[in-house]
Amino acid sequence: MPDGWQWDPTLFQGSAAYYERGRLPYAPRFAERLAEELALDGSGRLLDVGCGPGTATLALAPYFVAVVGVDPDPDMLVEAGRRARRLDVGNARWVAARAEELPAGLGEFRAVMFAQSFHWTDRDEVAAVVRGMLPPGGAFLHMSDRKGPPTEPAGLPHPAPPSGPVAALVRSYLGEVRRAGRGVLVDGTPGGEEHVLARAGFEGFRRLIVPAGAVVERSADDVVANVFSRSDSAPHLFGDRLGAFERDLRLLLRETSPGGVFAERVPDTEIKIWRRPVAARRRRGRRPSS
Repeated sequence: MPDGWQWDPTLFQGSAAYYERGRLPYAPRFAERLAEELALDGSGRLLDVGCGPGTATLALAPYFVAVVGVDPDPDMLVEAGRRARRLDVGNARWVAARAEELPAGLGEFRAVMFAQSFHWTDRDEVAAVVRGMLPPGGAFLHMSDRKGPPTEPAGLPHPAPPSGPVAALVRSYLGEVRRAGRGVLVDGTPGGEEHVLARAGFEGFRRLIVPAGAVVERSADDVVANVFSRSDSAPHLFGDRLGAFERDLRLLLRETSPGGVFAERVPDTEIKIWRRPVAARRRRGRRPSS
């Protein structure tokens, strides 16, 4: 959990309706590649913690007998249910809960996934609980966009969304320190997952990079949806200035692309994998006397 920040239920308040349209997709073959890496065969269950509208949960549903998405935002779960029905996914279940409320009577899972959500939790506490929800050899999955230098706009068929000016516009309305629910993130969100998982007793770390590379066309509405899908610019944060902010945002987008068409390169997907040890290691020391 970020230092100096406490979770509250307004973290993504109002963002669920914008999430599916606004967020760039994960790499197209991420589910297939992960299934190959974990030798998934349609058995076992997946738990997706902080599932949002079920983007990753539903992509992985064909590789498990059942998938369970957990999220504290009820609007996100409504969107997840709608998406499951639209995609005709019948083995998904949605549970309103925080990660800190696990195991919540949910039982054992072959894999537990955090897709861009682990940093919002009390990580040491949650990792220890999740370890007990996995069988020996079960997988802890941490999925995110691959971090790297900003993509060069050269070669794109349309202007890229003006991320720097958009961030400056958000700060002009909400202040210089990043907002998150009712609080702020002075130092951003934490990293160092490998240390947290090591303390919890996980091992066998592997990193899976799934390349994307595709360029997608985005409308001004898509870019606006992306802004409102974020925790640091969720609609409720603007209060009665929401309309003014959206007008200024759309004006900025028109100045960048008068035709209202943008292009972005889909980032690679990074999946970090740890395992619950299969057996306890023998303690080193002298053999007992016979």
